[in-house]
Amino acid sequence: MQLQADLGSFVDVNTPRDLSHDIGEFIRDLRQNARISLRELADRAGVSNPYLSQIERGLRKPSAEVLAQIASALRVSTPLMYLRAGLLNEKDGQGVPAAIAADDDLTVSQKQSLIQIYETFRRENARAAADGVAADSPDVAENKTPQEVTP
Repeated sequence: MQLQADLGSFVDVNTPRDLSHDIGEFIRDLRQNARISLRELADRAGVSNPYLSQIERGLRKPSAEVLAQIASALRVSTPLMYLRAGLLNEKDGQGVPAAIAADDDLTVSQKQSLIQIYETFRRENARAAADGVAADSPDVAENKTPQEVTP
């Protein structure tokens, strides 16, 4: 499958000449894998059908905002989309999503699931840290707030 080959070279897509074409192919492959029509994705993402078509064909380079809208419509992580578009690299704290995306032994849906789980854990840990609760305590695992904890 072409998407598998593209994801295998995920981190090595930093040549400016190829970025708009590469992100377009990536979006098209994700859309086709999700069995969504071009028109439906355009509606979900809040962009015009012709504009999305131009992105998929590599004729237009989408902004970070449009990439985030498309990622949301396809239910993939925005950092994954940014990585693929060359807007982020591993030094931007995206080492785990990049490693997951580069793993040839995983399917696209497995990669998406793992990245979403990873991001959920990071959000929970950040929320727990803000509340002063250790991220690995049983209270976080049970989604309890510090007020709900009985001594």
